[in-house]
Amino acid sequence: MGAKPAWQTDVLGPDFQARTVDLADDDEGQVVATLVRLRPPSDEPVRPARAVLYVHGWNDYFFQTGLARYWHAQGAAFYALDLRKYGRSLRPHQTPNYIDDLATYDEELDAAVALIRRDLGQRARIMVMGHSTGGLIGVLWAERRPDEVSALVLNSPWLELTGSSVMRTLSTPVVQRLAAVQPKNPMITIDPGFYTRTILAGQGGEWEYDTAWRPTPYFPIRPGWLRAVLVGHAHVARGMNLPMPILMAASARSVIAPRWRAAMLEADTVLDVDLLARRAVLLGPVVTVVRIEGGLHDLTLSPAPVREHFYAEVTRWTAAYGWG
Repeated sequence: MGAKPAWQTDVLGPDFQARTVDLADDDEGQVVATLVRLRPPSDEPVRPARAVLYVHGWNDYFFQTGLARYWHAQGAAFYALDLRKYGRSLRPHQTPNYIDDLATYDEELDAAVALIRRDLGQRARIMVMGHSTGGLIGVLWAERRPDEVSALVLNSPWLELTGSSVMRTLSTPVVQRLAAVQPKNPMITIDPGFYTRTILAGQGGEWEYDTAWRPTPYFPIRPGWLRAVLVGHAHVARGMNLPMPILMAASARSVIAPRWRAAMLEADTVLDVDLLARRAVLLGPVVTVVRIEGGLHDLTLSPAPVREHFYAEVTRWTAAYGWG
C-alpha cells in the first residue's frame, strides 16, 4: 500500500481538503491540529500571493464554507485551523477545548503558516481572521509574530469578559484558586441555547453543522481554561501596539438575557459588543471598528442580507488596508 496522502478530502466535500498536523504530546497524550484549505478542482494550479488563515471560536470548529468562498472570490487562498482538542482535532482521550495557556496555540499557528508558505511561497501575504476566542488567540499570537501577519480581521473577538474589567478583576482570584487545584473540573454554567436557536437549522436558523463538535449545551467551562482567557483579556486591557492594520467587526447591539426574546435573532447573544469596540481600539494604532446592524455573534452566520453587508465592509476595508 502507498503512503497516506498528507492532504485528504475534508468532511465539507470535494472542494475542501484537510491535513492533520502533529503537535507535541501533553499530559493527556497525543495532540494534533487540523488545517483545512479550499481547493476547488477546477482551479488552475497557480500560486496566489495572498492567503487568509481563519481561527474559530470556543465550542466551535470550521464549517463556514461561505466564508471560504468569499475569500476565494477575493483572490486569496483560504485556510482554516481547527485548534487542538476542537472539531476535527478532538481525540477521545482529550478534554474538549481545553488549554491552560493561550500561548500554547503558537505551535499550531506557526505550523499552519509554514504549511501555507509551503503551498504559496515564502513571500505570500497572510491575513489572519479570528472569531470570538479565535480573535483573542489571534491578536496575542500576532503580537509575538508581527512579521507573519499582514493584517487582522476580527469577527466579534472575545477581548474582554462580559460585564467589563470590573467583573474580570472580581472573578480572577476565584478562578485562579480553582485552576490551581482543580483546573479541569467543570464549572457550573448554564447554556440556555439561545445562540444555537439563531443559527442551527431545525431550530430556526439556516446552518447545518456537527453537533458532536459544536454541542448544545456547550462543552463545560473549566477553571484552567478560563484563567488562560482572563490572562489574555488583562493583556489586551493594558494596551497593545500591533503594527498591522486591524478590522474589528461586531453586531450593532447585544441582547444577553435569561429568557428568549425575538430581538436575539438580530443581535449578539454571547458577548457585549460595545465593550468589544472599546477594547479593540487598544490593540494598535490602525484599528477600524465596524458595527453590523442585525448581526449575530458570528457575523458570517447572520441572515443573508446582514452577512452580505459584513462581507461588503470587509471588501472595502481590505482594499484600503488588508494586504499592505
